[in-house]
Amino acid sequence: MLSSEKIARINYLSKKSKAEGLTKAEKEEQQELRQEYLSVFRNSMTDTLHTVKIIDPKGNDVTPQKLKDSKNKRLH
Repeated sequence: MLSSEKIARINYLSKKSKAEGLTKAEKEEQQELRQEYLSVFRNSMTDTLHTVKIIDPKGNDVTPQKLKDSKNKRLH
């Protein structure tokens, strides 16, 4: 999880960008923070998907094979 300070910094840079623009250093910092945020988000989403099991109305497991394979890779 991204720290609240980093999220606050992302928000600050976004608001400043819209209001008055950013310096080159601030633009670089903003890009780095965004990439870090996206990485954390993607990892979190992957972890969430690994907890999903899809069951059809008849009670059969219809979880896509690709997801099952991904779960197994992560466990081993």
